[in-house]
Amino acid sequence: MSNTQQLQDFSTQVRRDILRMVHAVNSGHPGGSLGCTEFLTVLYQQLMDRKPGFDMDGIGEDLFFLSNGHISPVFYSVLARSGYFPVAELATFRKLNTRLQGHPTTHEGLPGVRIASGSLGQGMSVAIGAAQAKKLNGDTHLIYSLHGDGELQEGQNWEAIMYASAKKVDNLISTIDLNGKQIDGSTDEVLPMGSIRAKFEAFDWDVLEIQKGNDVEAIIAGMNEAKSRTGKGKPVCVLLHTEMGNGVDFMMHTHAWHGKAPNDEQLTNALEQNPATLGDY
Repeated sequence: MSNTQQLQDFSTQVRRDILRMVHAVNSGHPGGSLGCTEFLTVLYQQLMDRKPGFDMDGIGEDLFFLSNGHISPVFYSVLARSGYFPVAELATFRKLNTRLQGHPTTHEGLPGVRIASGSLGQGMSVAIGAAQAKKLNGDTHLIYSLHGDGELQEGQNWEAIMYASAKKVDNLISTIDLNGKQIDGSTDEVLPMGSIRAKFEAFDWDVLEIQKGNDVEAIIAGMNEAKSRTGKGKPVCVLLHTEMGNGVDFMMHTHAWHGKAPNDEQLTNALEQNPATLGDY
């Protein structure tokens, strides 16, 4: 089996996890989670230099920060299937007194989670701080972060973006999930942001785009290109063009599934479109 096929099979199983987790508690955010499945699969299964186990300090390894924390289902699934905690624990998603809350938290000590996120707009600042800590520690590893395009409507992002270029934080790769949708509609309907590329370039970031953001091979090529641009005096921004609800036909091309769970019939339909590859929890 090719590495590409293995990553695709991993992604398919992650989609099944997302759908089953959200359905089980009738709450959660499947749309953006499904849209970022291939990206997080590639990040954790191939791209990042990770140590076995989990150490909060993360010295001597690449680190990832999820800023748009509402897509926790995909984050939890990828973490579990990458060995951070038992896959069976996915069945506790959004239940009281468990480690897998609707937005990632740190007080329960879930391996793989370094910040509480979901209050949108804050992850960029944290990622920049972690990147500067790497430099201070003489650690040459990279910081990766993921942000929603609608999340960029939060003003704190732009202070951080300005700071990162001014301080030459060039060990940071921040990816924007560019799906053009948010909870109340398209980003253009809610608050038009114009060219996000032009904005990042105006703030003196190095920007590249992955047009096929749900294609494993395109993600690998694009993110390897992003890695090659680090260490050259500028932070790197990746604009990842994804489809919200990717892999489930009735969830795609609409913002309606941003934060809605499928019913029993819809779950069956969605799972039939994504046959099990690694085994359900």
